[in-house]
Amino acid sequence: MQSNQLLYLSREDVIQTGVTMADVIDSLDVAFHEKGEGHTEMPPKPGIHPGGVDNFIHAMPAFIPALKSAGIKWVSAFVDNPAKGLPYISGLVILNDAETGLPLSVMDGVWMTGMRTGAATALSARHLARPDSSTVGVLGCGVQGRTNLEALTVLFPVKTVKAFDTNANSVRAYAKDIEARLKVTVEPMDTPQLAVTGCDMVVTAGPLLKTPHATIKKGWLDEGTFASLVDFDSYWHAEALAEVDRFCTDDTLQINHYQTLGYFKHIPPIHADLGELVTGQKTGRESDAERTMAANLGLAIDDMAVAPLIYKKARAQGIGTLLPL
Repeated sequence: MQSNQLLYLSREDVIQTGVTMADVIDSLDVAFHEKGEGHTEMPPKPGIHPGGVDNFIHAMPAFIPALKSAGIKWVSAFVDNPAKGLPYISGLVILNDAETGLPLSVMDGVWMTGMRTGAATALSARHLARPDSSTVGVLGCGVQGRTNLEALTVLFPVKTVKAFDTNANSVRAYAKDIEARLKVTVEPMDTPQLAVTGCDMVVTAGPLLKTPHATIKKGWLDEGTFASLVDFDSYWHAEALAEVDRFCTDDTLQINHYQTLGYFKHIPPIHADLGELVTGQKTGRESDAERTMAANLGLAIDDMAVAPLIYKKARAQGIGTLLPL
């Protein structure tokens, strides 16, 4: 490619490259090893909030030396979009050449966001969930409810999914899709409590809210269960959070920053971040009885771990459109 051109990759192009969830998990594992060893560069993401505090558009830059990956994601989440027939999350990723700084590619970031978020949950679960975990509760049957489950099936012997959503049609569509693609049994649940109790792992994947609706109450989460808070603490009552034995995140500095903005008011003390877990600086689960939890915020290094995979496969397969700078 000439230095005055970049590769544009639409969402269909990105999917066509064939990057798998296993690929994404492996690349994120490298990225978090780099983070745990202090090699990554990732400033806190600045944001704007058109239309209210529960909407956001964030700028997410990062550099991962081991992957020779540098760039930025410009991502938005607007809570009223689904009612308008629009995606809750949208975004673009710019991948730069780490040696020259020149932009290599502009690509859709929506598929990537779903996949890398699921992969971060699976990486956390590798250290915090019981290895034999086979039953997953999913609350929120949208994109993240799908990708987080897909990632967990890569690392765990998942057999049964207990699914809940406030929209019954979403649950039915989810069950049909997941059973066909992932070959697991999906049991639609009539109440959120039924999707939490009796599970080995729980994923809450609703909209991110500054004021939690706090649906999940004390006593719902069984001993020994791992929970992934994809929607921050939106689903969780303070007393339910207080029952957790190990509370982890993907980046302590950024979750502390969110606390200054009014989020995460009632979380337990942070045991470790994901970089510390994957490098062994902090211990993960130590007994089968522990309730463990990960509130991963979604980091720029996640995206910069995936973007080079997509770019390299697209170049090799001749996918995408060359554009002049």
